[in-house]
Amino acid sequence: MLDGREDQAAGLRRLFRRAPPQVVALYAGGRRRADNAVLAAHRLAGRSQRVLVLDEAEAGSTLSAALGVGEGVDLLQLLDGRSTLADVVQAVPGLVGRVPVAAAALALPLLDDARRACLIEALRILHRHAGVVLVHAGSAQAGEPSPFVLAAPRRLVVAEASASGATEAYQTIKGLAAAGAGSVHIAVCRARGRADAAAFFRSLDALVRQRVGVPLAWLGELERDDIAAGLAAPLQSSAQAAGAAFLRRVAGGSRAVVMRG
Repeated sequence: MLDGREDQAAGLRRLFRRAPPQVVALYAGGRRRADNAVLAAHRLAGRSQRVLVLDEAEAGSTLSAALGVGEGVDLLQLLDGRSTLADVVQAVPGLVGRVPVAAAALALPLLDDARRACLIEALRILHRHAGVVLVHAGSAQAGEPSPFVLAAPRRLVVAEASASGATEAYQTIKGLAAAGAGSVHIAVCRARGRADAAAFFRSLDALVRQRVGVPLAWLGELERDDIAAGLAAPLQSSAQAAGAAFLRRVAGGSRAVVMRG
C-alpha cells in the first residue's frame, strides 16, 4: 500500500513531469555545499535555461546566503491570503529566482484538497517562467524525500572532489537509494582537472555499485561540461536496476516511496 506522502504527491508528479520546464531534485555536498549548489544553478542558467530554485532545505542549509538574499517568505504563506507570488519569489541575478518551500514541503501531506490545489496552481504559474526548476534539498533528508523531491523526474548530486564531498555524496546516494531511486545523476565540481574529476567519479561509482547497487549517470565536470544536455537525455535504466529499486522500496516497508528514473 502506498503511504500518504505518495498519494499527496500525485498532483505534483503530474505537474513536474510535464515539459517544459525540466524539474530536478538537487543535492550538493562538500566544504562549500551551498556554493556548489548555486554554481549548478548558474551553470544550468548559462546554457540558455531560465532556472527557478525551490529551496526546501532546512535553516542553516538553505541557499539564501549563497544567493545573497534573505530567508524570504515561504510558499505556504500564500494560503493565509497575506502574501502573493510576487512576495515569495526572491529576485536573483542570472536566475528566475528563489522560492523558499521548506514549510510547504512539510505541510503538503496535511493540507485539504482546496489548499493543496492552491499550492500546485501557484507552482504551475511559476513554471511558466522557467526552463529548469531545481528543488534544492538537504542531504540529511535524502532518505525521507518530500513530496517535491518525490515528484521530480531527475535527481542530481553535485559531488565536490574532496574527502567531505565524497562522504556526503555517498550518504546522499545511499539515502536516495533507500527511498527507491532507480538512478542518480552525478556532476563533480572543484576538481583539479578533468582527469581528477573522472577518477573521483570512478571511485564513487565503484563504491556505490558495491555497497548500494544504484546506477550513477555521469554528467562530467560542473564547471566545464554541459550538464543541462546530460540531464535532458533519456535515462538508460535497465530492468535489473528497476528491479533493484523495487526491492529497496519493499525493504523500506511503510515508507513505500516511488521514485522513478
